Amino acid sequence: MKNFGLCVAMVLLQSSYGASVILVKVAFERGLNQFVFVAYRHIIAMFVLGPFAYVREREQRPSLSCSLFAKIFLLSSLGTTIYFNVFYFGLTYTSPTVASALNNVIPSLTFLMAVLLRMETVKIRSAGGQAKVLGTIISIGGSLVFTLWKGGCQLKGFVDGPLINIHSTKGSVGELRHGKENWLKGSCLILISTIAWSGWLILHGTVSKVYPAELSLNALICFIASLQSSLVALFFARNRLLWRLEWNVQLLTIIYCGVMATALANYIQIRCISYMGPVFASTFTPLCAVIVAIFSAIAFAERLHLGSLVGACLIIVGLYIVLWGKRTDNLMTGNAEDKDDLGDGRTLEISENACTATTDKSIASELKC
Repeated sequence: MKNFGLCVAMVLLQSSYGASVILVKVAFERGLNQFVFVAYRHIIAMFVLGPFAYVREREQRPSLSCSLFAKIFLLSSLGTTIYFNVFYFGLTYTSPTVASALNNVIPSLTFLMAVLLRMETVKIRSAGGQAKVLGTIISIGGSLVFTLWKGGCQLKGFVDGPLINIHSTKGSVGELRHGKENWLKGSCLILISTIAWSGWLILHGTVSKVYPAELSLNALICFIASLQSSLVALFFARNRLLWRLEWNVQLLTIIYCGVMATALANYIQIRCISYMGPVFASTFTPLCAVIVAIFSAIAFAERLHLGSLVGACLIIVGLYIVLWGKRTDNLMTGNAEDKDDLGDGRTLEISENACTATTDKSIASELKC
């Protein structure tokens, strides 16, 4: 029953990530500025996480040195300020399905980055090492296919017309349109954001070893990110009207993402990883892309191109090959419980990922769609 409960928690977690991507896209189309949104999101998450971190980790919270604070500041810059601002900027140019699908390349990118930084050793003669290399090549190749090749035809949609019109102008029947649609630009921006997140995962693995109070660390990251994101938003969104909040879908999106998709989701993800390990959490990550794709096809009448479908399948196949390789290596080294982290790459989510312990630890933090 405990394992079943954790599975249900991970399904709900990925569903919440999918809902956040869809809500954010709708809010952007209704006028919410992406830079203002990122600032508000982390301000709310900071106020939600702060009190819990203070109470639960009062005894285990280590002191902050200058070097440790510098690392946490860099963490905030990579995994929140840069990642979210670039990711959501890319989302304004493309669809939620594209954004959620391309995020699945994070574990492979994290593994590749860890190898290049000599934080991960590849045993090329072992089955696990070969699987991680092969999975990384397939996953990254799939992301390039997804981004650069649409294919000569569109797959037939589930419905003839959108059930929810989120745009100011209607596109052709059965096709999701964006006011500033630019498939290549949006996909490239999202891929750039995944590089920032992969770097965050690797650095997070190092920082968490010297600052093991996870809730306090996340609260501190949200605090620094709220300051950084506010400065970015003040530079790019100088119109005071862009900061005004009203009772509408924009405000609902900010509250939902701040409370559910950031504060609560991080806590659930940490708990699941502590019980079952990062690989368990990572296996559920593609569910977010599936949920978003099905919802978009029905509600927005989005029609996927052949290249998008092929690329998404390659990304997910590569992801599971990397996870299998990681699991195999852990078993061979006697770490059957796989308490490290998605290590080579990401948790996926959350948790979504060096030396193996460092990479693994970071990965677990990534499970975000």
